[in-house]
Amino acid sequence: MTGAVPERTCIVTREATAPEALLRFVAGPDGALVPDLKARLPGRGAWVTAEKPLVAEAVHRKAFARALKGPVEVPPDLADRVEALLRERALHALGLAARQGAAVAGFAKVAEAVARGRAALVLAAHDASEDGRAKIARAAARGAEGPLRPCELFSSAELSLALGRANVVHACVAAGRAAASLEFAIARLDRYVNGGANSVHAA
Repeated sequence: MTGAVPERTCIVTREATAPEALLRFVAGPDGALVPDLKARLPGRGAWVTAEKPLVAEAVHRKAFARALKGPVEVPPDLADRVEALLRERALHALGLAARQGAAVAGFAKVAEAVARGRAALVLAAHDASEDGRAKIARAAARGAEGPLRPCELFSSAELSLALGRANVVHACVAAGRAAASLEFAIARLDRYVNGGANSVHAA
């Protein structure tokens, strides 16, 4: 079909799917395997379904050398390194939203933003108290623009560092380009580590 996006085949499952559902890896100039998260680096690419267990399996099977048709240095902790990169990209997107004035933190401010329909994404630190997480979940479920499910992929320390303030437990991002970029990054990280179980939109 004209204009159709070409599918790529996972080197582990052998299933063909859209590139957005996979991660691309290339061999760098020094022969080391490089995660190509933007899928833009030159050279032959090896594609793996964007889930942590499958990246680990590709390492175990030595599938990268076969796919890239040559020797390649693959770190044994590749799956963890990819998670760290995806996490870093998501937190960078959150920090960018804060610098653009699109993010607020603190339960009262987040609850107000949700109630007024100003929040597109809600985040809650996964190491917050159970009561604190439950309170923000209830507030997010009553959003003026529809229910939201708080993202709990990050610790308080990670949220605090990204937002440039101390002891962040709850935060939200207003609708707009910043929220769209953050939502994409969160969805990618969530699929990689949880199979998509921490969707930021309520069912």
